[in-house]
Amino acid sequence: MKLIDPIIQFHNEIQAIRREIHAHPELCFEEHDTAELVAKKLTEWGIPVVRGLGVTGVVGILKNGSSQRAIGLRADMDALPILELNTFAHASQNKGKMHACGHDGHTAMLLGAAHYLSQNKNFDGTIYLIFQPAEEGGGGAKRMMDEGLFEQFPMEAVFGMHNWPGIPVGHFGVTPGPMMASSNEFEVIVSGKGAHAAQPHKGIDPIMVAVQIAQSWQTIITRNKSPIDAAALSITQIHAGSTTNVIPDDATLVGTVRTFDLKVLDLIETRMRNIAEHTAEAFDAKVSFHFKRNYPPLINHPKETAFAVEVLQGIVGAAHVDAQVEPTMGAEDFAFMLQGKPGCYVFIGNGEGDHRSAGHGLGPCNLHNPSYDFNDDLLPIGATYWVRLAESFLKN
Repeated sequence: MKLIDPIIQFHNEIQAIRREIHAHPELCFEEHDTAELVAKKLTEWGIPVVRGLGVTGVVGILKNGSSQRAIGLRADMDALPILELNTFAHASQNKGKMHACGHDGHTAMLLGAAHYLSQNKNFDGTIYLIFQPAEEGGGGAKRMMDEGLFEQFPMEAVFGMHNWPGIPVGHFGVTPGPMMASSNEFEVIVSGKGAHAAQPHKGIDPIMVAVQIAQSWQTIITRNKSPIDAAALSITQIHAGSTTNVIPDDATLVGTVRTFDLKVLDLIETRMRNIAEHTAEAFDAKVSFHFKRNYPPLINHPKETAFAVEVLQGIVGAAHVDAQVEPTMGAEDFAFMLQGKPGCYVFIGNGEGDHRSAGHGLGPCNLHNPSYDFNDDLLPIGATYWVRLAESFLKN
């Protein structure tokens, strides 16, 4: 690997920042202390800062030379509502909140790059360092955009990065086109008529209607959409009744839909609604159908992806860059930014979890589990990528 020596020498400082953030996690739009830490570090390094975009967002502005060209580098800052099970010194001090997805590491890597770039301005143009709040369900990327991110900080392209389990440390994964899925949720309330369980003919059983709807929905995936279009329709909750001898008035179905294509999503939503409404009508029940689109699919732009791959190969070698990594049904609100600007999102390998003891549950590598911990070996790798990406984009 061709890592930048001053960044390697700054590793302990980046690690200390990362662990400080990990110990004090904050949920979406509550990242006040994290934003303060980020702004303080950038200011110490002579980087002008704009705060408050998207409630707690921070944007650092690095300018050099006379070029009007500009690039955006984005890291997310928020944590998850998870009770951490780790017992190391930098474990969460905010009970019920945890950096279980590595946003502490993402923020630290971009800060590491910012420190180097502030002292070594081998570029001509502007680098916007975007520290975004509320990725975990809050849509912080869209909030920053709605409040003028791309108007206030005009950039040609924007880039993101996320640590990824199973990809070895020192390796990267990326693919042009769809890389992560859209995130959508639904709630369907079936309203019947309650009755004694020994006299079901006197009521309208909403549970049986809900079961029929649940089974029929799966035909959307197997019979309505094309087999080559990836999609997932998962019912994750069914709620009905409170005792054994009463047929309830209502039953509720809750779950998620994931797709890589908005046309496929349109099809699924329409068919779900039609099936729910017509099934309920067939049983003399009523239905209330609610479908919420949270994040669009994350779609990498081909030109910017090819550019990122070239930069990555220059750092870790072509053999360590999977340029056709398998897309995931996970979602990411950086997708909004890629709708507004061309760009690319890459996975940086987080390893197999052997950077410390396994702990509980899924261990220290897998995302969104109470034993997760960001692998600090990634810090100089990710920071080097940000630097080389920006320098190559804004060549003197």
